[in-house]
Amino acid sequence: MQVTETLNEGLKRKLSVTIPAADLNTRLSAKLEELKGQANIKGFRPGKVPLSHIKKMFGRSAMSEVMTDAINTTVSETLEKRDERAAAQPKVDLPDDQAVINEVLDGKADLAFDVEYEVLPPVSLMELKGIPLVKPVVEITDEELDAEVNRVFAQNRGYTDKGDEGVVEMGDRLGLSFVGKINGEAFDGGSSDHAHLTVGSGEFIPGFEEQLIGVKKGGSKEVTVTFPADYQSEELAGKEAVFDVTVLHVDGPNTGELDDEFAKRLGLENVQALRDAVKTQMEAALSSMSRQHLKRQILDALDEGHKFDVPAQLVDAEFETIWQRVQHEVESHGRSFEDEGTTEEAAREQYRKIAERRVRLGLVVAEIGNRNDVNVTEEEHQQALIAEVRRFPGQEQQVYDYYRKNPQALAGLRAPVFENKVVDFIADQGQIEEKTMTRADLAKLIQADEDDVPEEHHH
Repeated sequence: MQVTETLNEGLKRKLSVTIPAADLNTRLSAKLEELKGQANIKGFRPGKVPLSHIKKMFGRSAMSEVMTDAINTTVSETLEKRDERAAAQPKVDLPDDQAVINEVLDGKADLAFDVEYEVLPPVSLMELKGIPLVKPVVEITDEELDAEVNRVFAQNRGYTDKGDEGVVEMGDRLGLSFVGKINGEAFDGGSSDHAHLTVGSGEFIPGFEEQLIGVKKGGSKEVTVTFPADYQSEELAGKEAVFDVTVLHVDGPNTGELDDEFAKRLGLENVQALRDAVKTQMEAALSSMSRQHLKRQILDALDEGHKFDVPAQLVDAEFETIWQRVQHEVESHGRSFEDEGTTEEAAREQYRKIAERRVRLGLVVAEIGNRNDVNVTEEEHQQALIAEVRRFPGQEQQVYDYYRKNPQALAGLRAPVFENKVVDFIADQGQIEEKTMTRADLAKLIQADEDDVPEEHHH
């Protein structure tokens, strides 16, 4: 076997490889011997077919299998010898001329071909000890807890339709359709065909709900409100908006008190147990938000601390995945890039950068995990599968079967678990400063992270 390197630029490699005819013929004889043992041919006892006969019958097709095997083993042995890891399946270029290939298939000529691939770059890691990190800590105030408990109460005590003569009062649950406009222009996310709102819950912008009091079922009202200055969407913050609202139905709350009797209906001992359960839930949600922000800082630090070229093939594949999703979003919402204040070119450019960041982070995270023996246990893999299956109530069996039949998809569930374990490993060595903030502050931080780089899950 002869190997000559014809290109070595950055991460790109090209080799020209020759496998001598003698090697192929040796492999072919072994293959034919194997076929001889299995062949079931009329007029011969199994295993007793003469080799010359086998060669006549199977020679060409056996040789093309031998050729494929020889190429695959040669490529992987060559990479091993060169101590290189290909980023993706190497591309093999066989001679175009069928006459040349026929000579090889007849065992008369050497097999010469080119192999092109990109290597995975070596990753030298930054110092992981003492990365400065801010961990958001949110204390739940009594007001917030009360509001949440009241929401649970309002949701679960039930409502009854007040009928065609129903008039909106504080505490009612409404069905609304509305269109919101700023300076006479409808804005994104400002319209709904049928939204639900409990009056007095503060779910909508301040001042919105109160203006509906006294409107009758089927009635309309023009509601004018100003978005808060610290509203999470910057385009809307501080702006005045006018909503044309139609009340579709008015449901009045059923009578009943927030008492132990009510808590028992929800399967809890008393009001205190209900408050505790709601608080635990709120804390879990906040701690997951806090963790998300911490993770984001770690990924940003890793991105900042590792600058190296990544294989274009991997970036292309990652970009395609993202771009398909972006186009699907754009088409299904009937919007254009111009509506989003950008152009397709600029958007491609931005997502290409995100794709490159993801590939680089993927390599860095893998390297950190490998060097520090971070592994995903079988049990953790199972838990990830169960969590995934639970996301599809009513279709659990189909989802479970899908993963059982698709080992690659199942392996894909490992990646996010592995990434999170590496993130925890880094956080444990980080210099963490706890910072107390409100829930709204934390939501704003996460929104800003998202706007900066949308990190939907990757690898």
